[in-house]
Amino acid sequence: MSRSALIFQGGWQGHQPAQCAAIVALLLREAGFEVDISDTLDVLLDADRLNALSLIVPMWTQGTLTRPQEQNLLNAIASGVGVGGWHGGMGDAFRNSTDYQYMVGGQWVAHPGNIIDYTVNITNHDDPITAGLSDFRMHSEQYYLHVDPSNEVLATTTFGGAYDWWVEGVVMPVVWKRRWDKGRVFYCSLGHVAADFDVPEAREIVRRGLLWAAR
Repeated sequence: MSRSALIFQGGWQGHQPAQCAAIVALLLREAGFEVDISDTLDVLLDADRLNALSLIVPMWTQGTLTRPQEQNLLNAIASGVGVGGWHGGMGDAFRNSTDYQYMVGGQWVAHPGNIIDYTVNITNHDDPITAGLSDFRMHSEQYYLHVDPSNEVLATTTFGGAYDWWVEGVVMPVVWKRRWDKGRVFYCSLGHVAADFDVPEAREIVRRGLLWAAR
């Protein structure tokens, strides 16, 4: 029996949610998943549907969750449904929903310099999400996040002082995993636009992370 995944995409269009959702849907289908893509948050009102999934992929920058939508989503994850996502589609979603941010393990707050060149450092070479990958370069937004110290960090980036001098030398998580009760949670801060997935390491980390999260 194939596993099922739901991607809900929308919100701020600068992150190209539809294009990114299509890329990730293909990766999941290649791994044998049945994938549905929703362009409305109303899909989160169907608790039975959510609870039957293997994986939920949020791709909804900013936006607002109603309390029933938030509770159904978090309850499904707590019951064992995996969740995974990237960049602002998961890490800058639903700014008023602190319980959602608690589940994710972080929240975007800045990207000094906007689109810049920076390095991603693999810090865990044994985890299946990052095993065999080397440090790599990105030309994109370097996310500064407020992060949960309970995250299991797999990759980081170090900030320079060219834009905001006071954060020079700060080592910031880029990829992490964590738990939300019985559910597995994966997050990667890469993926500002669809072209970011042209970087092989970024694409592979997201692919592996979603497969790890799925039950």
